[in-house]
Amino acid sequence: MSPYLSFARHQWAELRNSVPMTLSETDLQELQGINENLTIKEAIEIYLPLARLLNLYVAARQSRNSVLNQFLGNTEKAPPFVIGIAGSVAVGKSTTARLLKALLSRWDNHPKVELITTDGFLYPNRILNERDIMHKKGFPESYDMRRLVQFVSDVKAGEPHVEAPIYSHLTYDITPEVKVVDRPDVLIIEGLNVLQSGMDYPHDPHRVFISDFLDFSIYVDADSTMIEKWYVERFMKFRQGAFMKPGSYFSHYTQLSEEEAVAKAKEIWHNINGKNLQQNILPTKERAQLILRKSLNHTVEEVLLRK
Repeated sequence: MSPYLSFARHQWAELRNSVPMTLSETDLQELQGINENLTIKEAIEIYLPLARLLNLYVAARQSRNSVLNQFLGNTEKAPPFVIGIAGSVAVGKSTTARLLKALLSRWDNHPKVELITTDGFLYPNRILNERDIMHKKGFPESYDMRRLVQFVSDVKAGEPHVEAPIYSHLTYDITPEVKVVDRPDVLIIEGLNVLQSGMDYPHDPHRVFISDFLDFSIYVDADSTMIEKWYVERFMKFRQGAFMKPGSYFSHYTQLSEEEAVAKAKEIWHNINGKNLQQNILPTKERAQLILRKSLNHTVEEVLLRK
């Protein structure tokens, strides 16, 4: 017996319940990833029902906090509702996170929505090189988990002006800049390791993880062969775009022939991203409260919601 309720696409779309679409085609183009085609139809049928569900969860939490504050005589602002979004590299979780941020920020009862990616909490390349784990960037041991947990803990505790480091996919390293999060209504945390727990970090005695702070969790899923295809396609598009920018860590890939570039992308997938998916990311899928299952063209065909 599955712990999830399964919804085919048309069944899930009916749960929108007349929630209006507040984003335009232009908005969606700005939110989607480089290798995706996010349509109004997809946003309406999949993400509006999801935004409605999350709004109901947030409203219920706010109501509970209001009762508690009334009982205790508190006047402090309630802690933020924290949403975690996990999934493989190239599966489209970043687009899901950006889209949900845009949709949720349009609800009157939680207009202040912040989005943080766990990429910012990777160790700097200097440390990864010192530890000889540069080839394991994205694996559990490559994250400064203590700093990440402290960040989430501070935000959840209602601390003002909490700083998060910023990662650059252009330089492939942590930047000197920081992002300041100041008491949001909703905090969305997106990353490979969002649903990982103590059993995924046997090398680290620290026993508190992001998953301990989540109020709702989402896993973006697809067949691994399909994700590999999306990864290779994205790599090839980056090769003609971001890799050519000054300061790009991957500029040397622009010198490869198309055949060599495809081979390199597949090598990176099999040695790093695909291996990380199978060993460390996919095993966390069923910890999620909701799973978005994608098929061709990043289209969600099934939604699984924990009972």
